[in-house]
Amino acid sequence: MKFQPDVLAGTNVVTRIDADALWIGNQRFSHSLMVPWTGMVKPWRPSTPEELAADDFDALLELRPELVIFGSGPRLRFVSPAFMRGLIERRIGVETMDTGAACRTFNVLVSEGRSAVAALLLQPPGAA
Repeated sequence: MKFQPDVLAGTNVVTRIDADALWIGNQRFSHSLMVPWTGMVKPWRPSTPEELAADDFDALLELRPELVIFGSGPRLRFVSPAFMRGLIERRIGVETMDTGAACRTFNVLVSEGRSAVAALLLQPPGAA
């Protein structure tokens, strides 16, 4: 599905999501990502919710977000709140949704000027 959001200059926007790829602006990615509202998009180690650990969420702290939108893959999947402890203790909001919804929500937040980071799981073909 293709997105066409309102864009603030200098911000990252998810422009498209497919089963095997995400586009941030005009750049295609075929792996999970950490997408800050501005700055460099970074690869994110896990590709499925089962691969997640607290360190994966702690890696988001260096991006200094006001809130994190966690995209859990093609289906909504909640993970242990203990994994998000570092974010919660620093009073950083965390919302969980499927990756498509996370991309749409991230785009809206960025268009509003919010300091959001999208942590998006992109599962390899055949992963549950």
